[in-house]
Amino acid sequence: MLFNSLQFLLFFPVVAGLYFAWPRRWRWALLLVASYYFYMCWKPEYVLLILASTVVDYCSGLKMSEAPDKRSRRPWLLLSLSANLGLLFAFKYWNFFADSTRDLLGTLNIFADIPEFSALLPVGISFYTFQTLSYSIDIYRGQLKPERHFGRFALFVSFFPQLVAGPIERASRLLPQFRLEQNFDYERLSSGLRQMIWGMFKKVVVADRLAVYVDAVYSDPGAHQGLPLIAATYFFAFQIYCDFSGYSDIAIGAARVLGFDLMENFRRPYLARTLSDFWRRWHISLSTWFRDYVYIPLGGNRASTARWYGNLAVTFLVSGLWHGANWTFVAWGALHGGYLIFAIVTSAARERLFSSLGLPESSRSRAALDIVVTFHLALVAWVFFRADSLGDALLVFQQSIEGLSFQLAPILGGDVRAAYQAAVIAVGVPKSEFALGILGLLFVAAVDFVQERGGLRLPQGSTRLLRFAWYDLLILLIILLGAFGQQQFIYFQF
Repeated sequence: MLFNSLQFLLFFPVVAGLYFAWPRRWRWALLLVASYYFYMCWKPEYVLLILASTVVDYCSGLKMSEAPDKRSRRPWLLLSLSANLGLLFAFKYWNFFADSTRDLLGTLNIFADIPEFSALLPVGISFYTFQTLSYSIDIYRGQLKPERHFGRFALFVSFFPQLVAGPIERASRLLPQFRLEQNFDYERLSSGLRQMIWGMFKKVVVADRLAVYVDAVYSDPGAHQGLPLIAATYFFAFQIYCDFSGYSDIAIGAARVLGFDLMENFRRPYLARTLSDFWRRWHISLSTWFRDYVYIPLGGNRASTARWYGNLAVTFLVSGLWHGANWTFVAWGALHGGYLIFAIVTSAARERLFSSLGLPESSRSRAALDIVVTFHLALVAWVFFRADSLGDALLVFQQSIEGLSFQLAPILGGDVRAAYQAAVIAVGVPKSEFALGILGLLFVAAVDFVQERGGLRLPQGSTRLLRFAWYDLLILLIILLGAFGQQQFIYFQF
């Protein structure tokens, strides 16, 4: 069941209404049934995978709590890791491993028949696997007491607002909320619905409109040159941002309506001044997961310089592989890891250069330059993320440069018609889709900029009226301009 579907539009109000009418002691059961139904609308039998992870981690958690030390807890942690990562590997990575091994052996003139695993990738398996693994690891570390109520633990694993694409919650944050008696709160209802509306706008008005152009170009990058590839790459940067942050907004808003607080997952990442700041703003629940369960256990920055760089590289390579079983994602993660290592190595030299140019870190010009550079570094990496193969990614770069070389002269000469023909007509996308994509992109960028600056300063007493006008406008735009083809959220594939 997609958030941007008629089914969810009917499902959520019914669940919310029943939830507050239901006896408090059994509300967890209602939410658990609703969460399992929500997931089963996609592929019913795959709910057994969630149930298997739930049973294994519930039992492992109880057994670890009874063990006197880490050594005796370790077998139960290994059981949890093996069961969860084993399922993840089988469904998500086995075919990638088999194909890569087959290709490697083929170069050595060894032809091995490695069978493939023919099954659909379970929606959200990477998300709920990481969520339940953090529970087991925290108990092993002695940082968390196990949840003894099986129903509440099952709800923690499967809570429908964030089940299939996060935010990836920690047990220490979410489980205690299931024990509280949630009362209907109009302010929470209003705040939650507003965030859901904003998330829906970003998804169906902006992301899905941008997707039309992006898909047309990236499906066959060899057929395009110059501007179309460059425009599609810029469009994809905002498509994936609006798509994923839109999902997170709907998830967080829906949970808030029911009385639960999920963690912030995006914080205007394209206004980051450095790549490290970008990762403090982009997919926050995942970046903090890798920080706490991969980077710091490897030694973090409390190691030799070489080891520190290695820890960064490993963390981002694993992060890339988490996103998908394809070398393009490995390259994307490696590139971001390389960016961060390069930034550390060149930090002092860059500061001396900027000082000599009269651009201290505190200046507005320096801030603007940092934001532009950081955005474009992320933009280059997005090419690998979006391309179907490494060959396609390299083709995008090659065709962009070669095509732009002969498109640039008329553009610099002020020939807008030539630029328009190159970017729109040559791709075959309707003019309206291209125009709506640009307008939506600029609209979201402007809102992020205003929010980053602390919001608008409104006359006293006008806030409530303008807020209603703003969300009325968003609803109208969703109805008039929304792409209601129920296009799947990008991160569902991860």
